Amino acid sequence: MAGSAAGAQEYFGFQSPTGNIHCMVFSGYGDDGDGVRCDIGNYTPSALPAPEGCDYDWGNAFWIGSVDRRGGLACISDAISDPGNPVLGYGESVSGGGVTCTSAKSGMTCENSAGHGFTLSKAKQRVF
Repeated sequence: MAGSAAGAQEYFGFQSPTGNIHCMVFSGYGDDGDGVRCDIGNYTPSALPAPEGCDYDWGNAFWIGSVDRRGGLACISDAISDPGNPVLGYGESVSGGGVTCTSAKSGMTCENSAGHGFTLSKAKQRVF
């Protein structure tokens, strides 16, 4: 993202080496819009039932913003997966939107500067 204008709205995606987790980084949208969303394809659900009023997909999309709030699940009607996105190799990290995501054989972890975020793997998903 070098050479971009300050305050410009940008987003970029990446995926886990297995292709099971796809993430999108959003920056330049302000405190309520900057952050990372990751979707997981194959997984053993470990989320609570969908909240009342969620008429879309629940349990496979996670969001962490750049501010001090905890990570959480998103009620979604779209998908961010793109097999053309670059792979974030095991042991590698990428930062953007006030969040850093790290790929590991045990899963993908995305965390903001306050230490909040989520960890996703096929076996378990956790927000913190």
